[in-house]
Amino acid sequence: MFRLTREIRFAAVEDPGQPFDGKPSNSYGGFPTLRGFAPWLSLQVTLSGPLESQTQYLINIKDIDAAVRRHLIAFVAQAATSKQLSPERVTLKLFEFLRPLWPALTLERVALSLSPFQQISVNAQEYPMVQLRQKFEFSATHRLHNPALNETDNRRIYGKCNNPHGHGHNYELQVKLSGKVNDTGTLIDMPAFERIVAATVIDKFDHRNLNIELPEFRQLIPTVENIAMTIYRLLKPAIETTGGQLASVTVWETPKTWCEYSE
Repeated sequence: MFRLTREIRFAAVEDPGQPFDGKPSNSYGGFPTLRGFAPWLSLQVTLSGPLESQTQYLINIKDIDAAVRRHLIAFVAQAATSKQLSPERVTLKLFEFLRPLWPALTLERVALSLSPFQQISVNAQEYPMVQLRQKFEFSATHRLHNPALNETDNRRIYGKCNNPHGHGHNYELQVKLSGKVNDTGTLIDMPAFERIVAATVIDKFDHRNLNIELPEFRQLIPTVENIAMTIYRLLKPAIETTGGQLASVTVWETPKTWCEYSE
């Protein structure tokens, strides 16, 4: 199975000053071009299926670009400026519009990024459910040490991470929610959601020694895996009080190491 993703970047302006189906002058920076203050968005479209025998393409990416730019950017720009539709409902409508366009292929996923840290997506297997991803950050120190092992084995297994004085990380946290939109067209009130994460996780973890200051890690080794699990279990009941549904938690220990946890 081939799975191809194309990202289209654009400024959500109702009057772009350029034809939506024109040739981009800066396809990396986005087209239509961002002028002044306006939402700058990106849309990821993921398709799957067999390759075309002649071209050996799954699909010509120009066809994806054309469909999005001719039919959807003006709609997104209008929704962004009029505020009549929530980002969740806009993403659902984008998925519904694109789904029948390429009958030989399967539209797997549509993801609308509202910022580098917040994304709304719809997956074919979970439609009409919507997913919301939002990123947070905190800094903390920890030591990887198993008291059931001797000092030699601990140093062999954990290396520098077994430093008796600990070591620190600037962690990134991504919280993913999933569910059907409510009467307001959203999954959750965003400021309320961020307050929950801040009060439940960030205030508790930030600038702390996890081994010493957090009771959750008195008997639990604070590996990135266990940190993700602990945050998930702390957040789940707090988010459920709002009617939201926690799908998963991902913690980046470094740009090269991260763990996602779900139940």
